[in-house]
Amino acid sequence: MRLLPAMALSLSLLFSTHTIADDVALIRRLAPDLKPAVISEAVSAMKCAQRNGVGAFANRLAIIDYTLPSRTPRLWVVDLKKRKLLFEEFVAHGRGSGDDVPNAFSNLEGSHQTSLGLYLTDETYEGGNGYSLKLQGLSRGFNESAMERYIVMHGAAYVNPDAVPELGRLGRSLGCPAVRNEVARPLIDTLKLGQFIYAHGPGTAKLASCRTENLAFVGNSTAGGSSTDNS
Repeated sequence: MRLLPAMALSLSLLFSTHTIADDVALIRRLAPDLKPAVISEAVSAMKCAQRNGVGAFANRLAIIDYTLPSRTPRLWVVDLKKRKLLFEEFVAHGRGSGDDVPNAFSNLEGSHQTSLGLYLTDETYEGGNGYSLKLQGLSRGFNESAMERYIVMHGAAYVNPDAVPELGRLGRSLGCPAVRNEVARPLIDTLKLGQFIYAHGPGTAKLASCRTENLAFVGNSTAGGSSTDNS
């Protein structure tokens, strides 16, 4: 799937009729445990992408707050068109990012760290971690290497809240935003093919500003990943 080119700008404006304030107010009502500042940041980054011709037809936004501990739900999925909260879920971070509360993030291959910023979802595939969702990194300096790193959303047995009392945290990935196996397929199906995921963490506040230096709208997705995907 290719990102929408700049010529799609008029379409993005046509199909994104809600203002930032409208969407922020809606998400605050649907997800009261999500920090208002994180919501504003995520929506601003999404609207910036749409104004630049990316994700014109998106109506779903997932927000991950990686300043929260892994032992609590920190992933919310909202349908902005139907005005519904679809999921409030646990999500893993990379083992290189720290223990319960991640404190290190990277865009580099081999770091096993989580990448922050705005993603546009791509196609699904069956890989080493089962049903998985490819992600296009849109935030320069934060996640533009997501395809090359095989950073995908997938289910994993280690995303098990029942293990928290023993471990003191959720299980960790190799950098992917892994979710519980029980919800992986329906969650992925709500987000596949041109929806948005926003991962908030240290330093991402700058992404709320729609500046060229924050944008990494790469051209196409050619990543495979059936045998080399991260976990």
